[in-house]
Amino acid sequence: MTTSTSANETAVAQASREPSEKEIRLVIAASSAGTIFEWYDFFIYGTLAGLIGAAFFPSDNETLQILLVWAGFAVGFGFRPLGAILFGFLGDRLGRKYTFLVTVTLMGVATAGVGMIPTAASIGIAAPIIVIGLRILQGLALGGEYGGAAIYVAEHAPPEKRGFYTGFIQASVVGGFVLSIAVVIACRAVFNEAEFAAWGWRVPFLLSLILLAISLWMRLKLSESPVFQAMKAAGETAGNPFVESFTYPRNKRRLVIAFAVTGILTTIWYTAFFSGLSFLRGPMRLEESAVEWMLLVAGLISMSFYVIIGRWSDRIGRRRPIVIGALLSLVLLFPIFWGMGSLANPGLAEAARDNPVVVAGSECSTDPFTELFDREQTRCGKLLETLTASGVPYSVEPARILSLTVGDETISLQEVWFADGMARRDGLLAALTAQGFDFERKAPPPANILGIVALLLVLGLLSALTYGSVAALLAELFPPRIRYSSMSIPYHIAAGYLGGFLPLISGIIVARSGDVYAGLWYTWVVVALGLAVVWWGLPGGPPRDFSDEIASDG
Repeated sequence: MTTSTSANETAVAQASREPSEKEIRLVIAASSAGTIFEWYDFFIYGTLAGLIGAAFFPSDNETLQILLVWAGFAVGFGFRPLGAILFGFLGDRLGRKYTFLVTVTLMGVATAGVGMIPTAASIGIAAPIIVIGLRILQGLALGGEYGGAAIYVAEHAPPEKRGFYTGFIQASVVGGFVLSIAVVIACRAVFNEAEFAAWGWRVPFLLSLILLAISLWMRLKLSESPVFQAMKAAGETAGNPFVESFTYPRNKRRLVIAFAVTGILTTIWYTAFFSGLSFLRGPMRLEESAVEWMLLVAGLISMSFYVIIGRWSDRIGRRRPIVIGALLSLVLLFPIFWGMGSLANPGLAEAARDNPVVVAGSECSTDPFTELFDREQTRCGKLLETLTASGVPYSVEPARILSLTVGDETISLQEVWFADGMARRDGLLAALTAQGFDFERKAPPPANILGIVALLLVLGLLSALTYGSVAALLAELFPPRIRYSSMSIPYHIAAGYLGGFLPLISGIIVARSGDVYAGLWYTWVVVALGLAVVWWGLPGGPPRDFSDEIASDG
């Protein structure tokens, strides 16, 4: 009896002791740095998508090559829920600290491995298979990282500052993307273009080993979460946190809310940063260095938005910023990308307006995956595919005989175009160039660059509104004994499948429709559905901890 009483007294003392300012700063710094490094490891793959495609997924079909890269990107996300289950179980049973030490180690080793794989030209099909295997390991690691870091900070933070402190974790996700851009820019400055394309792109992956060492050094200095220490001392840790996540009273409703919130934030986030990156690099045909600098500046400034929104949510509640951000996203998403398109390459838009491209024929639909299944794309489909990959808007009209007109000019279709993808691309671009189209990569004038950065910042603000308060919200939704599992499972299912598959799904929509803006409908629909659930199920008002909610409900 005395031993039990002593354990309970210790638990109460540890739970009630407020960490010092120095401890809080160390917790935030170490957790945020580790999160930046881990997301850097995951995002460097997407940042270098073009070179990854050439090295491991080579194809004469540009559209297929980039879709295969995004498929590999999606595979990593697809395994995040499994990582959430595995590491959520360990985090609720063994502790927060040591669990995310394991996740950051796994991520660092897997990322460095990508930089060591020989290309497909050297080892054939084994190269993409190994890449996919390492992406799976990264997905497993990431499934445990975010929940661990967010909960660790939330459980150290006083309730009135929980949104503010966890806002640094949310900003760190953007920080990982920003770091990946900064490292690529630095490597491009060190290596010439040929060297970087041949082998210099591997350096950002190998750098992961240095970042891993720094992250481990910082996180080993941390102590366990006081909330977990209290639960462990009191003997109140969950027996099977995965099962309890679905059997705990009213927890299923909370899981649905967490899934909906994550669906909103993750699709807006990836649309803002990855869709913005691929849109400007791809169909808008901007110089890669110009795109990287614009994303770097916008990302750096945007990081502050997440901390500000997190702090704001401590006063007004977690629900209001999410609802505001989702509603604004539904209204502004298409206009923002239309604006970036008009600023990025006004010459391309003007040429398409003055000399509209019309394809007339039968069976005019595209299937970017025909090459994988030894099927033959239709002749019309091949034309549409090349036009889409080149960022050229077009319209389709039914006709018995295939034809291509640009303005008032009919383009002679060469037979070699339908047998050789490279010849088709070169021939089409030459014919369109003669009609006023300019396919040289551009660096927009300074005023246009400022305008694009401003629009990227608006996207960053929309992301911050829907993301900045979420770590605090998810920590408050669930009971401490199953918090790691209950928070991680819906978060990573939604982020893994709704967000991780966004570049692939939106890319397929664009490839099939020929409209470079059509992929945005995927984001719009997911946000609209998520908003309906949040509006229905997430209570408003000031922040409420789980224990406060239970007390008021009782």
